[in-house]
Order: sequence, then C-alpha cells, then structure tokens
Amino acid sequence: MNRAFTNILCNDVALTADFYQNLFGMKREGDFGWFIVLSHDDMPGFELGVLAQGHETLPAEISGRPAGAILTFVVDDVEAMYRRATAMKAEIIQEPTDLPYGQRRLMLRDPAGTAVDISSPTQ
Repeated sequence: MNRAFTNILCNDVALTADFYQNLFGMKREGDFGWFIVLSHDDMPGFELGVLAQGHETLPAEISGRPAGAILTFVVDDVEAMYRRATAMKAEIIQEPTDLPYGQRRLMLRDPAGTAVDISSPTQ
C-alpha cells in the first residue's frame, strides 16, 4: 500500500478544512477548491481529505451525506480542545466525559456534520 486517507464529503470545502486547521493545527498540503488535503507536522504520513460532496468525480450513489462514521483524534489535553472547540462555536455532541476504559472523550460535529471524537488517556 502506498497511501491511505479518509475523505470528508461536505458542501463547503473551505469551511470544513478551516475547522480542522483551527481545531487541530492541521495544514493544507493541497488545495484544488473542490478538494483539500490536510496534514499535521506531528503525524508524518497522516492525511485528511475534504471533498465537495456533489463534485462530478463522485458517483451519484455516494455523493449524498455519509453516515455511520466517527473520526477519532487522540490528544494530550481534551479539556484544551474543548475550550478551543467552544471558542470556535463548534456543535458539541457530548462535553468531556470519562469513559470506563481509561479515556476522557469530547464528541462534536464538524461543519459537514461528521461526528468527531477527541479523546485523551486518563491513566
């Protein structure tokens, strides 16, 4: 395998890319207007694509809003991410909550409606 990454389908590519840049400090590796590739200096090889859901390159069967996916990001300080997300007026699904398996988790939605899990180890 040479490369693998997840694409978020959305109506507003720039808005959704900005969300991940502002929340996680990601940067744009490529910007084609209808498709933006994001990366992060702390995770070489990690890429996240943001793709216009109605773009002509997508088959009609998948150009609608996807369902059943959660993007998970493990960070050092979930409380700091909660403060940042709140300042950005992100849609919070669940405030930071301790889970029985040793994680503290924040759940929110990105501007495209994708569920985002931001977790920190508690132990």
